[in-house]
Amino acid sequence: MKTSDFFFDLPAELVAQHPSGKRGEDKLMLLERQSGNVTHLTMDDLPNLISSDTLMVFNNSRVRRSRVYGINEETGKSTEFMFLNTLDRTFSFWNTMVRNAKKQKNGMRYRFPDGTVGTLVLDEGNAGTEFRSIKFSSAIDEEWFEKNGHIPLPPYIKRADTDEDSERYQNVYATDTGSAACPTAGLHFTEDMLSCLDNAGIERCFVTLHVGLGTFLPVREENIESHKMHSEWYSIPVESAEKINAAKKSSRPILAVGTTTVRTLESSFGEILEEVKEGKRAENSDFVKAGTSSTSIFMYPGYKFNVVDQMFTNFHTPESTLIMLVSAFAGKSNILSAYKKAVEERYRFFSYGDCMLIK
Repeated sequence: MKTSDFFFDLPAELVAQHPSGKRGEDKLMLLERQSGNVTHLTMDDLPNLISSDTLMVFNNSRVRRSRVYGINEETGKSTEFMFLNTLDRTFSFWNTMVRNAKKQKNGMRYRFPDGTVGTLVLDEGNAGTEFRSIKFSSAIDEEWFEKNGHIPLPPYIKRADTDEDSERYQNVYATDTGSAACPTAGLHFTEDMLSCLDNAGIERCFVTLHVGLGTFLPVREENIESHKMHSEWYSIPVESAEKINAAKKSSRPILAVGTTTVRTLESSFGEILEEVKEGKRAENSDFVKAGTSSTSIFMYPGYKFNVVDQMFTNFHTPESTLIMLVSAFAGKSNILSAYKKAVEERYRFFSYGDCMLIK
């Protein structure tokens, strides 16, 4: 299967550069995955589209102010660093994605806004990539990011971040800081919407997947099977695992809010499957398990979903792993047809855009 099979024409003006005037005031497309039929609605219609026995699962990861600019002490030039994850337990050694990475050499020192200095450290695994490891003399904590960092808006938003983004590029239920990009399906939910879902008797629970390279790196291979996903950290609390397993065993639908939630749930099922194969667990025991792990799962057409029954998601970029994931769930022809209709109806695309419910 070719990467180009997932291309679609998208007028540049449909890429949302700002959030909607008010959180939750968004168009909602309902896509029926079996028939491919679409219905044009709004976010206010969502509670009426979800049956009361549904369990909704959200990703509660909070966006870190992970885009930080450092000044090269030798040249005086500014360089953009995207801090992705710590590489040791002291939080002083970090994996970053760097603008103009080819020019960033081992031993270069960068001074950050508060005066902190970091030194690039050679990592042969980063050769030829946009990634660089950087070492500090002391821990880099969330207070440091709040003081020095910017909201990491994606590259298709062609502007600098503002104070508005500090609030709008963050989910109202986000609690666990660590993502280098927002799990944006959740941006459509307000406290009022969550209350409406509560009043409708719709149960929910939370998992955590910190968005990193696995989610937003482009597919550069011609054949999608050759693409390698980077690993991302996820966690499923005991209470959430119990709710999800109970729902599945009772044949209640699982509605995953966002592709990161989908990846978390399906990855956990994969771990259980491996334990069954190794004789460590009884067959047909659970669907997910509590705990912390990492995933590099890559879902594209042909993948069989084992936990997720319904999906709430945004409209994704052409030829991305995310459009491949939703194509695996709803069928490539259904997705591309729905996206064509979304363009015709002038839906807003990507992070600050409109949304889709796939049932």
